[in-house]
Amino acid sequence: MTANASVAQPSALERVLARDRWITGVALVALAAVAWVYLLVLAREMGDMGSAATSSMPGMAEMPGMPGMQADAAGPAPSSSFLPAALMWFVMMIGMMVPSAVPMILLFGSVQRRQLAAESPALRVALFTAGYLLTWGSFSILAATAQVALVERAVLAPMDLALAGRLGAVLVALAGIYQLTPLKNVCLRHCRSPAEFLANHWRRGSAGAMRMGVVHGLYCVGCCWLLMGLLFAVGVMNLAWVAAIAGFVLLEKLLPHGETVARISGIALLAFAAYLALHAT
Repeated sequence: MTANASVAQPSALERVLARDRWITGVALVALAAVAWVYLLVLAREMGDMGSAATSSMPGMAEMPGMPGMQADAAGPAPSSSFLPAALMWFVMMIGMMVPSAVPMILLFGSVQRRQLAAESPALRVALFTAGYLLTWGSFSILAATAQVALVERAVLAPMDLALAGRLGAVLVALAGIYQLTPLKNVCLRHCRSPAEFLANHWRRGSAGAMRMGVVHGLYCVGCCWLLMGLLFAVGVMNLAWVAAIAGFVLLEKLLPHGETVARISGIALLAFAAYLALHAT
C-alpha cells in the first residue's frame, strides 16, 4: 500500500513543471486581459469622441470627402497618426493572439525546464514570448501604416475605421480565398503542432529561444494575417468582431480538425462577401 502510494506521487521535477506551467499560464492570461481592458477603454473613448464630434457639428458624419474632420473636432484619434494606430494594433494583436499561443509557450517552457533542471527557464520562456510578440509587432506596424494611408485617402472612414461598400466585400472575399489555399494549411499545421514545431526548429540558448519565438510568430502571421485584415472591412475597433476573430483563431488552432474549420470558414467568408457586394451602396 505504501509502495503504491509512493509510486503515484509526482516527482520533484513534475511538481516544478506544474508550478512553472501555472505561473506561465497566469502571466499569459494576465497579459491578454490587460490588452482587452486597454481596447475596451480605447473603444469607449473613440465612441465618446464620435458623439462629441456629431453633437458639435450636426450633419458632419454625412459629409463625404472630409477625412479626419471628426477626429479634429474632438481631439486626435488613433486613426489620425501612425504611433497611436501602431499601439492600438499591437495591443489588439496581443489580446487576440496570445491565448492561441499558450499551448506552444507552455510546452516550450516544459522542455526548457527538463533540459535546465538546475536553473530557471523563465528567461528563455520570456524571450520566446518576446520573439513571438515581436513578429506581431511588425505586423502591427504594417497594419497601422495601411490604416493611416487609407484614412488620408478617404478610403477608410476615420471614426469607425471601416472600408465602404464593395471594397469591404473584396477584402472579405480575399480572406475567404486565402483560407482555402495550401499556404494557409502549411502555416496552420505548424501553429497546431507545438511538439512538431519544437522538434523541427529547436535552437539552443537565449538567442535560440528568441529566434524560435520569431519563427513561430511568422507562421502565425502567415496563418492569420488576412483574418486580421477583415477588421478593415467591419471596423478596426469593432470589438465584437475582434473577439469573434480571436475566438475563431483559437478554435482553428486547438480543435481536432482545424484544417476543416479553416475550409468551412473560407466558404462562409466567400458567401458573406457575396452578400456584402449585393447590398453595397
